[in-house]
Amino acid sequence: MSLIKEFNDYRERMNEVILSKDNLPLKRFFSLDHQMYQEGALDVKTKELLGLVASMVLRCDDCIKYHLGKAYECKVNSEEIYEVFAIANMVGGSICIPHTRRAAEYWEELGEKEE
Repeated sequence: MSLIKEFNDYRERMNEVILSKDNLPLKRFFSLDHQMYQEGALDVKTKELLGLVASMVLRCDDCIKYHLGKAYECKVNSEEIYEVFAIANMVGGSICIPHTRRAAEYWEELGEKEE
């Protein structure tokens, strides 16, 4: 199974489990998270790239994959992604390098979907 399919299937399945529970604070948090990345003063592409940098600095591989997928949907190109990777490593330091490796692997697989 591809990295992309495995990640998206798991994320969707577990989000359904979480949101099926009667927990209003979690439902509100998920809703707020979704709303943050809608068009506003900043466009969606910029917001996704900001989310990617923050996710890399915070070292959340699931978040990195999510934002890479959204960036891909926003037609971000590899030159832009690698600039984001560079910013994340500058801000976060060398601890971000392993996450950059996994992000690069995931980005390459996203690009292979078109081939």
